[in-house]
Amino acid sequence: MQIFVVVPGRNETFSPEEFAALLDEEAEAVRSLYATGIVRGAWSREDVLGACLLLEIESLEAAREALGTLPLYARDMIEAQLIPLRGYRGFHPRG
Repeated sequence: MQIFVVVPGRNETFSPEEFAALLDEEAEAVRSLYATGIVRGAWSREDVLGACLLLEIESLEAAREALGTLPLYARDMIEAQLIPLRGYRGFHPRG
């Protein structure tokens, strides 16, 4: 299953310095999930501090477990809105 994850930072609770201290570790954790095939795409947001991830994983529960390996998520410094996806009906065979 594919899951789109919107990940805003909790800017009202944590300082830019607290985020900065973990960004290299966070990037390495995302690269690790990418290497295993769980993360299929990752983007930094232009509008606010945060990111978006595209996951390929068995379930929402497994997605939450995978996100738990991310330092910012594990420390409750980011939120994660998980959006399960299915194929767009416009691309299905007609008839």
